[in-house]
Amino acid sequence: MNKEVLLSTDLKGLKFFKRGKVRDIYDLDDKLLIVSTDRISCFDVILPDGIPGKGRVLTALSEFWFGFTKPNIPNHFLTCDITAYPKEAQKYGRILEGRSMLVKKSSPLPVECVVRGYLSGSGWKEYSRKQSVCGVKLPPGLRESERLPEPIFTPATKEDTGHDINVTQAHVEKTIGKAATDRLKAVSLAIYKKAGDYAYKKGIIIADTKFEFGILNDDIILIDEALTPDSSRFWPKEGYKPGGPQPSFDKQFVRDYLETVSWDKTPPAPNLPDAIIKKTSEKYQQALNYLLKAV
Repeated sequence: MNKEVLLSTDLKGLKFFKRGKVRDIYDLDDKLLIVSTDRISCFDVILPDGIPGKGRVLTALSEFWFGFTKPNIPNHFLTCDITAYPKEAQKYGRILEGRSMLVKKSSPLPVECVVRGYLSGSGWKEYSRKQSVCGVKLPPGLRESERLPEPIFTPATKEDTGHDINVTQAHVEKTIGKAATDRLKAVSLAIYKKAGDYAYKKGIIIADTKFEFGILNDDIILIDEALTPDSSRFWPKEGYKPGGPQPSFDKQFVRDYLETVSWDKTPPAPNLPDAIIKKTSEKYQQALNYLLKAV
């Protein structure tokens, strides 16, 4: 199974820019080449095993969503067509095909724009203690995984290492200004609602998601990835029942497994059993199949 995964790249002749938890990024002057590997991270630790096909699923979904949300806000996506890449990148077509994007270079904003339509994850934990999430007061008596009266904007810091930290809207305003924060909030909520309505018709509940934005020519644009199983909680609509955790089409399945083993969530992470790797790969592919069927 491991032969099917791409864990890292070394594209000689291209200027290496950054290696993230999942993506290898190369600097092509005014553009970036983003390569989605099959790495997977949980609890902010990169696992030693990759998930077959994961990078291709992330790329295909991001390409779709960037097109879908373009009427709401411009984004950094240019193309996934290898033949349109600079010549020095085209020679790596076998590696890049289906798992890479050529994008515009921008200046990332230091905030994770999280939108929650359902009460889950760290939002559920915070609500259980405070009856609020990131300073947003919520009604009493909500259950885990329950749909919220309205989606809420719950930003977080963007950390290169360690955990992103949930913060209030006021905190973001102090960091980037009120006008920019208002714009991020409005567009994040609009994209979430539009994508959520689409996904629901396809059989998937987008419980929550996070967006990243950058500045290009003084304008705010959508960057990084969009509405993938890495950046979102995808639940099957069929069988949805609030009151506890939900089945998912995302890496929550791996997190749940890791909670059952004796690991303190610090590097190095344990290896995953073949059965968990296979099932996770299937879940990512299911998300793609649900969302892009009959498009």
